[in-house]
Parts: sequence; structure tokens; C-alpha cells
Amino acid sequence: MASQTVAAANPQLHKYRVPTIVQPLHNSIPLELLPRYDPVYAEYYNAFNAGRLHTHEIPIEEFRKNPARYTISYGRAPGPDIYRITEQKCPVDGGEITIRIFEPAPQFDEQGQLKRRAAYVNFHGGGWVFGGLAYDHDFCKRVVHGLDGDLVAFDVDYRLAPENKYPIPLNDCWTAFNWIRSHKATEFSLDTDRFAVGGASAGGQLSAVISHLCRDANIPLSLQVLTVPATDLHRVFTPEGEFDREGCPYESYREMEFAPALPAARMAYFHRQFLGVPRPAESDEDWKISPILAPNFQNLAPALVSTAELDPLRDEGEAYAAKLQDAGVSVEVDRIAGAPHVFAVLDGILEGGQRYNEKVIATMKRHLGSLGSFKG
Repeated sequence: MASQTVAAANPQLHKYRVPTIVQPLHNSIPLELLPRYDPVYAEYYNAFNAGRLHTHEIPIEEFRKNPARYTISYGRAPGPDIYRITEQKCPVDGGEITIRIFEPAPQFDEQGQLKRRAAYVNFHGGGWVFGGLAYDHDFCKRVVHGLDGDLVAFDVDYRLAPENKYPIPLNDCWTAFNWIRSHKATEFSLDTDRFAVGGASAGGQLSAVISHLCRDANIPLSLQVLTVPATDLHRVFTPEGEFDREGCPYESYREMEFAPALPAARMAYFHRQFLGVPRPAESDEDWKISPILAPNFQNLAPALVSTAELDPLRDEGEAYAAKLQDAGVSVEVDRIAGAPHVFAVLDGILEGGQRYNEKVIATMKRHLGSLGSFKG
């Protein structure tokens, strides 16, 4: 058999090794921002969130079929036990919504009269698209417990977009507020001069608008608790709901464009779902979408505005607080260092969330006054 000639070996190929190539996980914390985050948050986020789809990246029809399949929840401290939690149905235009009611034990004065309590009306976050009564359940228990028997909390399960676009979520919240005040004061021993509203993110936007509506209707309001509020949709996004990177007046949006847990693309999605594409044409109602555009900031309720350092909404929240201050409104601004947009629901693991709880309760005690006798 004839011999075969073997070609000389290529030493470079002989030594070749397949390189290791590592790409950042989908929705991971940008490396340039990582050192700024509370390390506890970064540890939890990298363990449970990085690499997963955000809920806005799931078709809304699929999410509605099985929310638990796409939802992650951790870090919320359980609320303390309170006297009673019930639910009632509130009639709204086109249907009804659920309001969950958190009560302390009734208290009586020296004459045996039932003492009236303050009321806190809560509007949950979730971009007007996600969320529900589970979001702030423990928070509502916490503020009721923290007010030492002097407050009843009402959590409003307003209807969500895109099935119920603007102005339905806002109208639901305004209807619920008035229903509680006008129809439930006697039942729950409420002092109608001691009401507060509040919420986070989309709930902060709704609370800010409700505060303006109360002022315009001469309804007394003692406090607005605005947590990482969305206050300006018009100047951040185009009418088609795209992030206007060049025209946006808030540097925090460019700085945190890809930051968890609220990248600019997620807020743009919320804009499109809440308002439609294009958003409603310009009108005198614009400020109810972007309360920072409201024509009058005089005589609004005192406000606690809480922002997060690592949140695209940081600058617009603080700009809204500045407009309140310029109009002579009593405002406390509290920026949580190293915190993401969702710090308030991570009070079981983040010091910033725990500090927030303490601040809210102390502020409510200061602005909602003292106990009084019920004169129903």
C-alpha cells in the first residue's frame, strides 16, 4: 500500500482554544450604575430579576391570562396585625370597583362617644397597567397600625389600562374618594376634615391629580403622599409614546435610561397603554395626565414627596415638589440614596424602604391631627 504524505501541523491551530465570551444578562444592571446601587438591592436583583423579561415585554393578553407566570415578588415586609380588613364594592361609571378597608379597633372618649378617625385613600402603582390590591396590602396595614387607632385606610382597585384607558383609572379614583367621604364617613367613623391620599409611581400621579381636584372642589385634604410620582408624560414622550431622549427636560431619564426596575422603555410602554397611540390631542385636560402642567399650585394639600436616586422619575418628582414649594405649599422632599424606583415595596430588605415607612407614618401623625369625638 502506498504511503500517504501528512501535511505539516499549523502550530497556531494546534494551540487554538475556543474563547470564553460572556454577554450581560437581559435586563441586567448597567455596569456603570452598579456601584451606585444599595448592594443589598443589587444582590437580590441579580439573583431573581436579571435575565428575565420585564412584564411590559410580555403581550398583555398573555399576562392577563396568567399573571403569576410572569410576576416576581420578594422583599416586602409583612404588615402588622390590625383589627379588621374588609372589602366593599364602589359604583363607578360603567360598573363597580373593589375597595379594601383596613380598620383599627374602635376607640371611645370619656363620654362613651365613638372617636372619629382620619382616612388615608391609597392608589397603587403599576404604570396604570399592572398592580392591584395585593401591591399595598402590607403598607396599608402598617400605616393603620402606626397611627395608633386614629386612621382607617382605603385601598382602591381602580380599573387598569389598556382595557380601560385614560381617563377611566383617574375617574375611578376620584369617584372612590368621594364615595368614601360622602357615603362611608358615618359607617367608619371618619373625620372628613382629616383625609389624605397617596400612592407610588402611577399611584403618585393619580394622587397628585386628586389633590388638585379636591382643592378645586373646596374639599379639605390634609396630606398628599407622593412616592416616586410620575408627573410629566407630555414632555418626556412623543405623542406616539416614544421616549424623547433629546427633548426630555429631566436628566435623570437619560442617566437612568436602562436602569432597573423602570427603564425608559418600560415607562414608554406605560404611556402607550394608558393614553393610547397617539395620546389624546392637546386640551385643557392635559394637566390631568401630567399634573406638573397644572395651571394653579396654590392652596394644595401639604405633601411628602419621596424620590429614589436611581430612578428615571427622580427629577420630575423633585421638579413637582419645587412647584408646590414655589406656590407656598408645605412640602417635604425625601430622596432615598442608592435606591431603585421600587424601594418602597422592598422594605423587608432595604433600609431605604424601612426609612420610608417611618417617614410616612411620622408625616401622617403630624398632618392628620388628633383624635376627636364622632358626631355622625
